[in-house]
Amino acid sequence: MEQKELFIQAMLKQEKPFKHLCDEFGISEKTGYKWKNRFYEKGKAGLCEQSRARLSQEGIDGDTAAELIRIKNAHLAWGPKKIREIYARAYPQKSVPSLSSVKRILDKAGLVKTRNIRRPASSDCPRLQRQIQAEAANDVWSIDFKGWWRSDGEICEPFTVRDRYSRKILCVKLMQSKTSAAVRAVMTDLFKTYGLPKVIHSDNGAPFAAPNGLLNLTSLSVWWITLGIMPDRSLKGHPEQNGSLERMHKDIAEEIEGKIAGGIAANQATLDAWVKEYNSIRPNEAIGMRTPDELYTNSERKYTGDFDELEYPMGFLVRKVARSGEIIVNGLRVTIGYALRGWHVGLKPLDEGCTYHVFLSDFLLGTLELDSCCFYPLDELKSD
Repeated sequence: MEQKELFIQAMLKQEKPFKHLCDEFGISEKTGYKWKNRFYEKGKAGLCEQSRARLSQEGIDGDTAAELIRIKNAHLAWGPKKIREIYARAYPQKSVPSLSSVKRILDKAGLVKTRNIRRPASSDCPRLQRQIQAEAANDVWSIDFKGWWRSDGEICEPFTVRDRYSRKILCVKLMQSKTSAAVRAVMTDLFKTYGLPKVIHSDNGAPFAAPNGLLNLTSLSVWWITLGIMPDRSLKGHPEQNGSLERMHKDIAEEIEGKIAGGIAANQATLDAWVKEYNSIRPNEAIGMRTPDELYTNSERKYTGDFDELEYPMGFLVRKVARSGEIIVNGLRVTIGYALRGWHVGLKPLDEGCTYHVFLSDFLLGTLELDSCCFYPLDELKSD
């Protein structure tokens, strides 16, 4: 404990590079960052040895732990929040463990899914309006909401997803809601069916982009990033940059929109049949009069569920974004972005611990300067 306190005192003086300081105290950089992080999070108390108590000694009895593990094994794609909710519904008469306790139990059982992030370089600075071109199936998926129409008093508003390379229509779904949660549910099913694309191209409207958010990110596009999918957007006022999808929307408008009675159900059935014909029978001039199904193959990047945590390389400070969109570094609260709430960001030190590059997964968000207690997002929304 005395060694830890001396180490922290020396670190706070910032008279030596962190690596040299660790060497002087005979500890690895990993151990040094662990002590540093615990001190910043909990003060001197964080330097005490952490409990290694067994599950049964952590306030949760063995039966409860076993049931949580059983529920998780039955739903491997579900995270701790969903597992806790299912347990609460199944056992309303029992005390429900805290989310952190559920997560700890599942983690000890090897059932918490984490994504190990490769070491990002400062040059990994992806622009959000790069107009990435597709050279193979699943390089780029284009998504959008087509304009709505009425049928028997019901609003029919299609959400469309299309593979840019093969022109295959992956989804035309009449939506009851345009929220991030509603779109995420549809896309989860698509990922399960077709795998993960490398890039998703959208316009700048909700729920794909937020005009006042960090880099215009939304909870939906943040989710894509955690899965290793890069968001790409059209420049504002340039719908032609998603022209292939717009052309398909025109076909829907000419062949189906306003022509089918029976409301949402009848229109969805007609759209499903239309998509099947479009993909497998209808020749497409843009791909040499072949059909999309002749070119399309499922992605090799399989979707196996969402990640519970993002694990960053050694040497990064890891901070969880609070509901307010803030992180705490050296006792200072710094606003990062509301769309990132609940996720862990990685802080890559650039100097003596005063300046950091801030990453979500391997996506560079911007620079944090502790001297000014400010986060400076990257200006990535301009065209190259």
